Amino acid sequence: MADPTLELLRELSEAPGISGYERDVREIVRRQLGGITSMEQDKLGSIVCRKDGDAESPKIMLAGHMDEVGFIVKLITDEGFMKFSPVGGWWSHVMLAQRVSIKTRSGDVTGVIGSKPPHVLSDEERKKLLEIKDMYIDVGAASADEVRALGVRPGDQVVPISPFTVLGTGKTYLGKAFDNRVGCALMIDVVKNLAGGRHPNTVYAVGTVQEEVGLRGARTSSWVVEPDVGLTMEVAIAGDVPDVKKDEAQARLGKGPVILMRDGSMIPNLKLRDLFIDTAEEMKIPYQVDMMERGGTDSGAIHLHRSGVPNLVVGVPTRYIHSHAGILHREDYDYTVKLITEVVKKLDKTAVAGLTE
Repeated sequence: MADPTLELLRELSEAPGISGYERDVREIVRRQLGGITSMEQDKLGSIVCRKDGDAESPKIMLAGHMDEVGFIVKLITDEGFMKFSPVGGWWSHVMLAQRVSIKTRSGDVTGVIGSKPPHVLSDEERKKLLEIKDMYIDVGAASADEVRALGVRPGDQVVPISPFTVLGTGKTYLGKAFDNRVGCALMIDVVKNLAGGRHPNTVYAVGTVQEEVGLRGARTSSWVVEPDVGLTMEVAIAGDVPDVKKDEAQARLGKGPVILMRDGSMIPNLKLRDLFIDTAEEMKIPYQVDMMERGGTDSGAIHLHRSGVPNLVVGVPTRYIHSHAGILHREDYDYTVKLITEVVKKLDKTAVAGLTE
């Protein structure tokens, strides 16, 4: 029997879409929500999907950024290699020998991230963390002309090759770009849930652009929505791996959605935070709390719109974000959808007014 959520996560994960190149992901959102929302697009490319409820206000903004970290071709060397520029935060340890796909006007070109061979490195060089500027992409060409003949040109998008995979337990999934295609899937599934009932507000599911390079789409789309409440759909950093201390990352796979007490760009509205916690306990939904002291989210931009917008970040715990592949637990995802859906149903005029009293 088909599993629509599994297939949605697969399609979103495997779609290419680094910051500024989100078109393919936007089309998935458009296709998924086209029949139950009205849509518009801001001039940076964020898609705004409006789901009408029983009242025009309050306006509830569900934001999930569509972009992933990746690379852009910077230049082609005479010898047929490509120097590249990272888009978003990359740690060079996770990059070497990884396969990538260059998205060219002529089609996809497969390559691998390479560097100076270890056999010719000095002892001192071996001890150093290799910098991204010393890496290159190799597509098996012998000259710049051969690379150009493949259709490659500076400015082309480069994404990891990492097929979505259901792991052996059947409960955990491996794939690229969970940060933040998980957030896109959350907002899609929450809106689909709301389509089957009533909600005392108007909901805007917003696929934002360019979050990984400065929360840019969250700023422009907030002017389209003019939200009364902002909920940011995200991943959370799973700390259940060797050598990570609990005070560094508290979230664990299989233990439920993560309610962020703060991130590097925002302290949440405290009453909204408590509403999520109370709702989780009322519905017997397992939940976790954590902080992300370094790094920000779309809430960092949304909560500063006009005179301020009550905001909160809810995440699905995920291992190995900002690398070629992450791991998440399906039950965490399903519980996160349920929790957000139930909170949105409570956000009527009185409840929203109470958030800032």
